[in-house]
Amino acid sequence: MKILGIESSCDETAASVCSNGKILSNVIATQAIHEKYGGVVPELASRAHHKTITQTVDQALSESGVLLKDIDAIAVAQGPGLMGSLLVGISFAKGLAISQKIPIIGVNHIEAHMYANFIEHEESYPAVSLIVSGGHTRLVHLKAAFNHRLLGKTRDDAAGEAFDKIGKILKLPYPAGPIVDELSKTGDPEFYSFPRSMMNQGLDFSFSGLKTSVLYYTRKQEEGYVENHINDICASVSAAITDVLIVKLKRAVKKTGVKTVMLAGGVSANSMLREKAEYMADELEIRLLIPAFEYCTDNAAMIAITGSLKAREGLFDDLSLRPFARME
Repeated sequence: MKILGIESSCDETAASVCSNGKILSNVIATQAIHEKYGGVVPELASRAHHKTITQTVDQALSESGVLLKDIDAIAVAQGPGLMGSLLVGISFAKGLAISQKIPIIGVNHIEAHMYANFIEHEESYPAVSLIVSGGHTRLVHLKAAFNHRLLGKTRDDAAGEAFDKIGKILKLPYPAGPIVDELSKTGDPEFYSFPRSMMNQGLDFSFSGLKTSVLYYTRKQEEGYVENHINDICASVSAAITDVLIVKLKRAVKKTGVKTVMLAGGVSANSMLREKAEYMADELEIRLLIPAFEYCTDNAAMIAITGSLKAREGLFDDLSLRPFARME
């Protein structure tokens, strides 16, 4: 089957074409308008989607070499996400589905991050997936395709949210997560010991305390101190976040007994997290799956591959499909 995937859950307008599980195109239109606000402005995001979605889909079809009339189904992000942004994508997908007389498939954005691992890797169940992004930090037990159990989630800030908020405290440009990662590579992760919340408790996460700790730490320093030690501070922050993520992931593996673990979401591109996950996988002698960098952050290839898997399972929707700002 040839699946057209559409992603518009936040501030990325994206489209992708997948044919029999192979990604033929993956186009992303990034919204730079939010940089000056230090975060995504929902109303501006939905307006930007309106302006770019047609040309983004056209480009994805053109790059794939597949004509719209040859598309068998349309997969679209249904949630969670910004309601206005989701409405743009779903409305556009419904219009195409009606005009082409083809089925529509609603895709859970969080599930899509997990299934992005199967763009380049063979499906492997059972598995535990660590989903780490700007809006979500979760541990999920995948028993089979679309048969999941939530093991743990964040009680406050997500890991990616913590990176961005701490980056703002450190006066780094938005989005700060990738910049913190880059600066960490030449810093000392043991420069300062920031708190590792809930390190020895269950499978839930908490990162709001770390953000507060960094704020108080920087406020009490002399002028110029943070700028002079920015690499070391970023490395110490990264170490605190990734230590917690890996400890929880390891605990989930031991609890479920799985032999496969997967990283998913934008923070799975973090170099320190990848390095620690690889070490853990070697230590436990288990398989580790990590998406390619272009499939870590929000993209439509993950929507298309998930749509392809849902089509295989016969999981189609109809035109009553609606968006959800919150979606388990």
